Order: sequence, then C-alpha cells, then structure tokens
Amino acid sequence: MTGIEFLASFITTGRLHGIGIGSTLAEVDRALQHRCVDVIGEGGASLRRDYGFVELYFNPGEEWVMSGGSIELHRLANAPELAGRWRGSTGVEFAPYTAWADVRAALSRIGPVPEFTVTDQGGFLEFRAEASCVSVLVVDDEEEERGYHAGHGDVWSVSLWAPVRVN
Repeated sequence: MTGIEFLASFITTGRLHGIGIGSTLAEVDRALQHRCVDVIGEGGASLRRDYGFVELYFNPGEEWVMSGGSIELHRLANAPELAGRWRGSTGVEFAPYTAWADVRAALSRIGPVPEFTVTDQGGFLEFRAEASCVSVLVVDDEEEERGYHAGHGDVWSVSLWAPVRVN
C-alpha cells in the first residue's frame, strides 16, 4: 500500500492499522510490531510512544488507552530511513514528500470525501475532518520549497484527536 492510500483511509476512518482512539496499549502492540521509544510523562500522567515519524499518545487508567496520535510526514524529507523501516514492519510505503493534492485525489477514489473545516494556521492550512477526528496540516507558504522539509502544498502532518465529550 502506498502512503497516500494509507493516509486517505486514515483520514476517512480515524483508524491506523485497525487501532484508534480508545485502543489499549496491548491492541496497539499487536497492530504495530515496529520499534518504538516510550516516553512517560511526569508522575505517569501520560505516555507518548514514538515510532520515528508516527507518534501515539495514551492516557492512564486500569490500562493505557490511546487518546491521539500524529503522523509527522515532514520528518521523512530529512530521514527517509524512517519510511524504509515503517515499510518493513507495516507494508506501507511513504515517499519523502506527500502532496495534499495527491491525498485529495485518493480520497475521491475511495468513497465520499470527508467534509473538511479549513483554518489558516500561519504558513499552514489545517483541514479538519470532524467525523473521523483527523486533521491534516498542509504547508501554505508559497516560498517553501521541497528540500530538508516539505514544500508548498505538501502534507506536514496528520493528527488524530479524541473528541470532546459534553456532559
């Protein structure tokens, strides 16, 4: 699977290799058999699991439960070996750069395109899909060129967040 196809699925479903908000650490371990570094927050109040260019966030309880995550695509331009290791363990092949136009085209091929709320983030545009709790940050500075980082029109990162609960 290409990284673009993977991102289109993730943006639509909010699921990453079958896991998402509410998945336990054990479920994540079964789904992602990839080398990682765990960073536990002060007092054990949080856990960040870093897989290189993918990070997952967990909240404590009876067991650690996934509360969010991000795919930091901008890291691939300067460290393509991260994509190679990810491909080896997941079968998903990411290129050093991912154009938002290519992801949008892939979204249109897999079904109804999610409705996005677009917000200017100062040099970036955020495309937020409320239905899947996924947001995409796209480089919007026309002077940014591809090099050691993503360029104009490229996806910087894709994030998953837990929806706010109203009591």
